Amino acid sequence: MIDLPDTDVTAPPILIAYSGGLDSTVLLHLLAAMPAARERGLRAVHVHHGLSDRADTWTAHCERVCTALKVPLHVARVVVDRRSKRGLEGAAREARHAALADVLEPGGLLALAHHRDDQAETFLLRALRASGPDGLAAMRPLRPFARGWLWRPLLDVPRDALHAYAQAHALAWIEDPANSDLAHDRNFVRHKILPALRERWPHADAALARSAALNLEAAGLLADDDALALAGARTDDANVLAIEPLRALPPARRARALRRWIAELDLPPIPAIGIAQIEADLADGVPDADFRFAWSGAELRRWRDRWRATRERTPLASDWSDQWDGRLPLILPDGGTLELIGASAFDAPLRVRLRTGGERIALPGRTHSHSLKHALQDLSMPTWERECLPLLVNADDDVLAAGDRLCSAAFDAWLRARDARLRWTPASH
Repeated sequence: MIDLPDTDVTAPPILIAYSGGLDSTVLLHLLAAMPAARERGLRAVHVHHGLSDRADTWTAHCERVCTALKVPLHVARVVVDRRSKRGLEGAAREARHAALADVLEPGGLLALAHHRDDQAETFLLRALRASGPDGLAAMRPLRPFARGWLWRPLLDVPRDALHAYAQAHALAWIEDPANSDLAHDRNFVRHKILPALRERWPHADAALARSAALNLEAAGLLADDDALALAGARTDDANVLAIEPLRALPPARRARALRRWIAELDLPPIPAIGIAQIEADLADGVPDADFRFAWSGAELRRWRDRWRATRERTPLASDWSDQWDGRLPLILPDGGTLELIGASAFDAPLRVRLRTGGERIALPGRTHSHSLKHALQDLSMPTWERECLPLLVNADDDVLAAGDRLCSAAFDAWLRARDARLRWTPASH
């Protein structure tokens, strides 16, 4: 039922994501019976989400099964953000993926127990979201993941076959009541839609899975041109693209390049409405407008001729400030840092705060002060950098420095006299 894949890595370790359910129980049993899998260092990992009052019982069950099969088990306990904009299910998935990525060794295989019925469900759900060839390709049998590979060896096997295998080998597994909750889209497709399709078309699962495979072939043919289109727009920052190289492309190719870029950043797939809004923004042609589209905990922003895609972050409190003597790096609220390099400390403690608007700065070589906003625009500093830019001010609230991008005449002279400088490292770096 399983053939180990060739990943061009010598005998990579195999890690199986083991929930204790039917599917992963069968996969664990199959792999444990394969000498080649054990030789590669077969291990299991169980993610404890803490969302069910049965979570500890399920973990204990997984420990007993792995002990009986002599397969080492790692229990990864995660904290799920119940207030996530991605919803509880999305937040749990994100926490689970992060835990699995953390324990996967370089070059290792992470085995998941998705089967043909899962593939059919995924295809239908993607079709209902109006996905193109990449989305309709559904789940890949083997793809890069974290530092290794994500492997789905059962993708061509129907669930009935897994159930029959489990019964034949007297396997015990967990039944999660959440899998019957029709409030979840996948459960509705599983328990309502697919059974109705099978009544009319008994081979519906196989046909849908085959359509996914055909879309995977089509997506592969398009991928090379997508990569070329994207290569011409890349910048030194992986999260930022130059717009002009993509503006000349047909809209369909531009949309594919954007989706590929967003996937590379490990962000949720951008919906069709997002692509439509991006196209409308390009058509408007207003260079200084700050365009923003947010979805599923991610956001894409444009400023002038740049696009930037990242995870959404909680806005910094505008009234934040802190005293800083320069002796040690200052940790900013968003995780960035501000450092004084080349001098031991300031002559007297200064204050660091965020922009509130209306600030002015007396720049070197100028006879009067200038609007800080205009000075930053002259530097072509994008809006997303200005929003988290730390200001160094004195006791009179005079701006001495804006991050490491601008210094006042007086502060510039102080730094030069000591051969010193400021270094601002934004959180995104």
